[in-house]
Amino acid sequence: MEDRQFRNAMGNFATGVNVITTEVDGDVHGMTANAFMSVSLDPKLVVISVGENASMLEKIRKSKTYAVNILSKDQQELSMIFAGQIKEDRHVDFEWLADLPVIKGASTQISCEVVNEHVEGDHTLFIGKVVDLKLKDCSDPLVFYKGKYTSLEKSGVAI
Repeated sequence: MEDRQFRNAMGNFATGVNVITTEVDGDVHGMTANAFMSVSLDPKLVVISVGENASMLEKIRKSKTYAVNILSKDQQELSMIFAGQIKEDRHVDFEWLADLPVIKGASTQISCEVVNEHVEGDHTLFIGKVVDLKLKDCSDPLVFYKGKYTSLEKSGVAI
């Protein structure tokens, strides 16, 4: 099968949109990702997947920590900033949770310590032990489906 066919098939799975953040030597770094899931309730573990060419890969390896910021439907611009889709500098407000930078206003903020990593194909999976989290009352999640941003509201899904 061709790469494009595989990507199109994977695009048929709707995902939430997250920004992964970390801090290295006093600098905040982030990237947009949709490859995130919970792994275990006991202990509380989550996993993110980072491409081998992503600058974030070495930053997470160095810090041994990361935060997952689950975005709401009104935070598409933040996703675009951290995905490199918006090139000009934009100010992003951060808060701190368990000594990690998190995006102010994200619907969910999850701080993690890396407990394991697995190189699989052209990505590295970082297993993170959840050390703290913060939930906020907010609007519906930002959703990515078939290569485009959408929301539950636009997709016609009843909640």
